[in-house]
Amino acid sequence: MEKRIAKDLLSIGAVFLRPEEPFTWASGIKSPVYCDNRLTLTAPAVRDDIENGLAELVRKYYPEAEVLMGTSTAGIAHAAITGHLLNMPMGYVRSGNKDHGRQNRIEGKLEPGQKVVVVEDLISTGGSVIEVVDALREAGAEVLGIVSIFTYGMQKGLDRMAEANVINHSLTNFDVITKVAAEEGYIKPEDVERLIAFRNNPSDESWIGK
Repeated sequence: MEKRIAKDLLSIGAVFLRPEEPFTWASGIKSPVYCDNRLTLTAPAVRDDIENGLAELVRKYYPEAEVLMGTSTAGIAHAAITGHLLNMPMGYVRSGNKDHGRQNRIEGKLEPGQKVVVVEDLISTGGSVIEVVDALREAGAEVLGIVSIFTYGMQKGLDRMAEANVINHSLTNFDVITKVAAEEGYIKPEDVERLIAFRNNPSDESWIGK
């Protein structure tokens, strides 16, 4: 599954590798990779692989799950489609409380004690998804874990997950994507080492120009 999803994401440019011309993230970090998993929603064949894959992860790792909760905004559609496949209720968690109406942060019915799986599209440093986990726990939910499309596997994210006592299962990851990209000719084989160096320490730009 990891290789199939990696090929899917590369084929539609949802993950785009450009080590020779790095992208600049909002934080100012130079990155050889750009990821936009929203593109999967407009590619039906890829979308089908992803949603069935997410459903498989939920069945395999979280068989006791009662509710899916998407992250706002990228995880909402994936939680909805996966919830449909599993015949499970779903909702989503806003990045902050609404400033009108009931001022909800969690949208959809959630009872205290319900077993929840969070659906996320991408995990890098893990900050935003852990905020969602914390909000659900504060509302009384039992968060079983996270399913996601893609994870970088950055140490900061791994440390945050461990500290928050939450587990993530992804359809694919940065290491698999770089290997598949080299095999499929998206990048040169010698670029793999540079990409892994970036993943291991994003703030160290010594990989650029190697």
